[in-house]
Amino acid sequence: MIPGGREGKRNVTVTACIGLGANLGDREATLCEAIDAIESTRGVRVVARSSLWETDPVGPPPQGPYLNGAVRIETSLDARALLARLHEIEADAGRVRADRPRNSARTLDLDLLLFGDARIDEPALVVPHPRLHERPFVLVPLAEVAGELWHPVLQRTIAELAGRAGRAGVRGRADGERSGR
Repeated sequence: MIPGGREGKRNVTVTACIGLGANLGDREATLCEAIDAIESTRGVRVVARSSLWETDPVGPPPQGPYLNGAVRIETSLDARALLARLHEIEADAGRVRADRPRNSARTLDLDLLLFGDARIDEPALVVPHPRLHERPFVLVPLAEVAGELWHPVLQRTIAELAGRAGRAGVRGRADGERSGR
């Protein structure tokens, strides 16, 4: 088991970024619980959290609005082990992946956006996230916590990519007391 075990552990620490989203249930509580679960994972330290942003859904209707955010972490896990842990956290929050249309409503979505300067292209893992640069709902919160980081393929900072993408569909920061904690 990854959270308490040694699987996927390395001696090197890498900066990684994770996108968070939810549009079912108590979205804010779910995202805060997910951040806590990420932070409690052995070999992971959350170093920055974005505000939570209310955003339009992308996907088949009908869907309610999302809350989206991002965290920047330092980790000694390898990318595959980290992704496995993120999927475990999603499942614990009630996320069902099987037989669901792409971009359908979900209780929790955790995406590994960046993993140092790694470029990984495998069937189950693509880093940097292949649509990162096209999505204001990802880039706006990510720029809060990692604006100076470079996209290893596009050779632009996250802040530059966020500026180019604009804020279409991003309505503003959520005002709950737990946002951006």
